[in-house]
Amino acid sequence: MGSSFEPEIQGKPASESGSTAAEETPGAQTLRRGLAILKLLARYQPAGLRMSEIGRKLELNKATAVRLTRTLVEERFVSQDPGTRSYRLGPESFAVGLAAEPAYELQRMAAPVLRSLAIETGEWVFFAVRQGFDAICLSRESGDIAYPGSAMKVGDHFPICVGSGGIAMLAALGDDEIEQAISQRAEVTARDYPSITPTVVRELVRETREKGYCVIPGIMVRGYWGLSVPLLRQDGSPVASMILVTTEARLSTTRRVVLGERMRRLAHDLMVRAEHKDTGDR
Repeated sequence: MGSSFEPEIQGKPASESGSTAAEETPGAQTLRRGLAILKLLARYQPAGLRMSEIGRKLELNKATAVRLTRTLVEERFVSQDPGTRSYRLGPESFAVGLAAEPAYELQRMAAPVLRSLAIETGEWVFFAVRQGFDAICLSRESGDIAYPGSAMKVGDHFPICVGSGGIAMLAALGDDEIEQAISQRAEVTARDYPSITPTVVRELVRETREKGYCVIPGIMVRGYWGLSVPLLRQDGSPVASMILVTTEARLSTTRRVVLGERMRRLAHDLMVRAEHKDTGDR
């Protein structure tokens, strides 16, 4: 059966994201490109990127990249390091992030758990939250093994039917919602992750429900595997997932079971604490 490791979820070139140029006004295209710069820089904090790197990664010509980035600097959403000449997120970006901060309370609560798991196992550990039929990676804890540059990064946004973190959450939804997710994300999944067919997704959902955790052997990044568990509300709805990434050689059948059950307990305990905190705050 074909399957996938946590795939590369790089931001699409600004010229390709969303609607085609023929469908949107020049103002909408400019806004989309400016937001693409912010999202790109968020993935390269705190070192930032030089102007040439911004243009190359987003497939923008030099004049456009310079114009948009300088406007963001003027509005303090982006700042430039005078020593390295690299650009990174500015104070206004952080102010906007702080305004949205309550939505990420769960990630902050999870941070010490994720860090301990990474230290205990020596593997890379990620945390992703659900946004409808999509997910976004909020954090990454470093492991002992080399990590492929083409794999998931903080800030990456991907369909919920892609990767072990997404499938772990998808499997917790009802059958009708699963089919809706597959249908609504069919175009982007087929385009960016052709090995993840609807048949593969349904089989992974079945296996995940049986085990209580999702395991996906790597074909996007050969030799790397993803193992994930969902974080569930009291009503059983998924809000996030805990994702462990390692090499095939380090994930024997026995270790898969041990880690899967360990992560399930951690996820359950974390949600109990989160629900208790919510009740106490009311």
